[in-house]
Amino acid sequence: MDKIELEIIGLSYSQTQTGAYALVLGETVGNKRRLPIIIGGFEAQAIAIELESMTPSRPLTHDLFKNLADAFDINLLEVIIYNLVEGIFYAKLIIQQGAETIEIDTRTSDAIALAVRFKCPISTYEFILSSAGIILDESQKDKDIDDDDSDEFDDLEKELEDIDPSKPLDYSKMSITELNKVLQNAIEHENYEEASKIKAEIDRRNAN
Repeated sequence: MDKIELEIIGLSYSQTQTGAYALVLGETVGNKRRLPIIIGGFEAQAIAIELESMTPSRPLTHDLFKNLADAFDINLLEVIIYNLVEGIFYAKLIIQQGAETIEIDTRTSDAIALAVRFKCPISTYEFILSSAGIILDESQKDKDIDDDDSDEFDDLEKELEDIDPSKPLDYSKMSITELNKVLQNAIEHENYEEASKIKAEIDRRNAN
């Protein structure tokens, strides 16, 4: 399978999971799809510190791994997000020591925290982006939103913006047209975590 290179687009506090963060990866070329991944606070901090070129007073766990790797001439060549099962992303490290190349399974959040330290590529496969990737489809947006239903869209937009984590929207009761509208709105407001849930409902409907 051909790999698709990704880059870090953003990191924001999760609106639905206390103490969690939404890490957003995006295609470097092509359709510019976004891949939102929910990660823990510690891993989010580790990623943010390196992205901001900050130096902690003592090495964090990922810094320690990098220091050990440098000491033993180990290089991280690439991080690959290789699978998605029931909403959980699976990743592996492609490591080189001398002439030997080794693959090591890891949590995706840890893999990204190491990737930013080694400055190595992050990639995934098309089937993962097709399943969980999000893209703002301007043609669909223009098709779905017209003057006749602008009031209805305004109501849905307000409902999405005012999401209460304790009372999530019931997407199963929305029509495909309504789902497409709130999906576009979520993407425009960079609410990628919620957008991924809406897209999952749309994909489920289309599969039936």
